[in-house]
Amino acid sequence: MYNAKALKEGITTNIGFVLLHIDSENGTPATKIAPLMGMESRSLTRMLSKLEEQGLIYRQGDPNDGRMVRIFLTEKGLHKKARAKEVVIGFNKQLYAQIPPADLEVFFRVLDQIGEIARENHQGNVTQAVVSSGLME
Repeated sequence: MYNAKALKEGITTNIGFVLLHIDSENGTPATKIAPLMGMESRSLTRMLSKLEEQGLIYRQGDPNDGRMVRIFLTEKGLHKKARAKEVVIGFNKQLYAQIPPADLEVFFRVLDQIGEIARENHQGNVTQAVVSSGLME
């Protein structure tokens, strides 16, 4: 669902996820994004290069720490972030309207537990790990 909507906007779910986690005003250190994505820094570097080529982000050295690079959204990136947020909120509203709150609570609790196990084992994408295991098809 998310990916189909994202593709209509010319991005992927992963790109939308990155954009949603970049602070619109102050930028975000590149090193903070990789752990959120469950990615290694070199994979994130490739993705950030692609986003930069697409005109969605730009990189800027941190004035307070010369070793740090902050990621900022361009006007185009801000627009795509806003659209990604609308899609997520819209889909979440559908979920809450059609699935009993108690069921969603259990689902999110289990998903958090799976995520914690994946982080403890330094796994990447939680959904991919679950699908690969045969738990979801």
